[in-house]
Amino acid sequence: MPTGSDVLTGVTPTSTYRLQLRPEFPFAAAEAVVPHLASLGVSHLHLSPVLEAVPGSTHGYDVTDHTRVRAELGGEAGLRALARTAREHGLGLVLDIVPNHMAVPSPLRLNVPLWEVLREGPDSPYARWFDIEWEADGGQVLLPVLAEPPGPQDFAPDREAGLLRHGDWEFPLREGTAGLALPELLAAQWYRPAWWREARTELNYRRFFTISDLIGVRVEDPEVFAATHAKVLELVRDGVAEGLRIDHVDGLADPEGYLRRLRSAVGDGCWVVVEKILARQERLPPAWPVAGTTGYDALYRVDGVLTDPEGAAELARRYQEFTGSADWRETARAAAREVLTGDLAAELAALERAAGPGPAAGVRELLIAYPVYRPYPGGPELDPQALAEAAAAAGPGAVAGVRDLVRRDPAFAARFAQTSAALRAKSLEDRAFYRYAPLLSATEVGGDPGQPAVTPAEFHAYCAELDRDRPASGTVLSTHDTKRSADVRARISALSQAPAVIGRPGGADPQLAWVARQTALGLGEAPERAERLAEALLKGVREAALHTSWTDQDPAYEDTVAGYAQQEAELPPELAEAARANLLGMTLLHLAMPGVPEVYQGAETEYRALVDPDNRRPARFPQEVLARLDAGAAPLGPAEEKLALTAALLRLRRDRPGLFTGYTPLDARGPAAGHCLAFARTGGLVAAATRLAHRLAGAGGWRDTALPLPPGKWTAVLDPGVSYEGGVPLAELLSARPVALLVREGGDD
Repeated sequence: MPTGSDVLTGVTPTSTYRLQLRPEFPFAAAEAVVPHLASLGVSHLHLSPVLEAVPGSTHGYDVTDHTRVRAELGGEAGLRALARTAREHGLGLVLDIVPNHMAVPSPLRLNVPLWEVLREGPDSPYARWFDIEWEADGGQVLLPVLAEPPGPQDFAPDREAGLLRHGDWEFPLREGTAGLALPELLAAQWYRPAWWREARTELNYRRFFTISDLIGVRVEDPEVFAATHAKVLELVRDGVAEGLRIDHVDGLADPEGYLRRLRSAVGDGCWVVVEKILARQERLPPAWPVAGTTGYDALYRVDGVLTDPEGAAELARRYQEFTGSADWRETARAAAREVLTGDLAAELAALERAAGPGPAAGVRELLIAYPVYRPYPGGPELDPQALAEAAAAAGPGAVAGVRDLVRRDPAFAARFAQTSAALRAKSLEDRAFYRYAPLLSATEVGGDPGQPAVTPAEFHAYCAELDRDRPASGTVLSTHDTKRSADVRARISALSQAPAVIGRPGGADPQLAWVARQTALGLGEAPERAERLAEALLKGVREAALHTSWTDQDPAYEDTVAGYAQQEAELPPELAEAARANLLGMTLLHLAMPGVPEVYQGAETEYRALVDPDNRRPARFPQEVLARLDAGAAPLGPAEEKLALTAALLRLRRDRPGLFTGYTPLDARGPAAGHCLAFARTGGLVAAATRLAHRLAGAGGWRDTALPLPPGKWTAVLDPGVSYEGGVPLAELLSARPVALLVREGGDD
């Protein structure tokens, strides 16, 4: 069985294009845009989850039935029709699958396995599907689905139908209990319907992060794996799907075991990537038999290498002075402690019970101390400072006891790791990233707000390693989970080159005023701008949980949020040019570097989006503009420049994949050498991007800086008829635009 870098699949995409399916954009709508996407140059369509989900779901991650393709999207017939049309245009399909969890839906009977467990209890054949701690809560599954605390009088048995009703909710009655009086009947069930707030402390099933209406699935069980993957495996065997994206692999009890079982089932010809957030110094376990990650590690490097480290540090100083905020490390640790003892109190209590009275105190401190989403054998260990802090807080014996448990007890280790992943996601992505905001472009999934900048040397080292170890790994810039699209981040990142532009935003809440100012400048003038900005700011303050939260809302405070959306929207002209350089530079680096790049729906052209649900709005596909550019028209503005560059690179990847092999950094020479980031793909392609364009202009421009090209004659892809040899002045190479894409004559032929 292939492992690690051996996984170069038979159908490795040259690029993917993500489509967010929903009832308003079903398979038939996706089929209609296939000709445009084929013309754009992508090789595969990446579809959001396609299995049956909660009715009306706009994302599909709330799966209710693994055996059927979602009827609201057009059913299996619609999916197979899309696959046929895609194949006719030379495209394949990649499916997004959700092995970690299922929905706790309304109505509950939509999830048949869960319904049967609630009816039959631990003796149900489906009981093995779910991580339920039956010993807790008196042997009943806590169901925190009710809007208010219930009393016995709020329940109405339907004895003939075998149901228990509470408002719109229906629950199955345990066999033999229908004739009992109401108090005894409630006590006799295998479940206890409860107020939703009880989930925080009383929940006794594993869930997705802190979302109690998504119950964890035990795919480590071979029978559960077989039952939940049969339809997906059928679609792979039939050639409907050529690749799989594995959602939230860190949530599984045994990620490596799951991936080995999956690889055995799909064979070596299926491209498989995992959604896993890697810390800065973390690498994917080499034994995992996958092509790589979905690409947030690449996003961090691309964003970071175009961020000014000195300006980012100055913004951090100004931010802390303006808001009184703690530094990043203190903010992250405080958020972790808060989330673990609050939102994840039930998970923490379960781990402490499993650890026993001696080591229990160490569970909390070790979870807070871990530097990565989840520990795994051979992965990064705790640094000495974090270990010392944990030991000081809990006692050396407690910490040692927990570490010993993790090493010798596989069940405890798995649950500890699963809780660690949930803690990192909720405390970093969904809290600390909203509390610490010197430079909002750095508070992105997979990012490091405390160290937002990446040096060119670090970027080149990452790319060389990716090319060597995981050349078919996914890379991304914008996704359905990014808090701000690449276009928005490009504008915000330009602020790192001119920190004074942020000024001192007005408003009673300095934190919110700072965030609103940067968000407004990032979004710029856009359709429905004020409403979208206000919605994003409201979500941000609830996630930050400093003055209001999702579960404890402060209406008076929230009423003030919309006022902060009335912000200046346009960057100063000099920073607008820097934002253009960032955007085109990000596009070039992403599509030319090692890996399999993904374009998010509509992001082949200008795509300014904020956090979901804004980034899941209906996509605009620039079919007419692309046709006009293909007919020879010159691009008008950055949006069309981005489209022309994207199409050129995707088509090269599709038509001449040999160009995109190998990786060699290229060093410019001269007074502005540090402002050029360039590399060669040894198959015969050169990419050069401008770094920190505003700083460059302030220092006098390129002057006599030149880029020595590898041997040969190099044709400019975006400027037909123009070619270069030897050392080319950057003032000439980058005169028309801040990026250059060159192909060596005879390059991969």
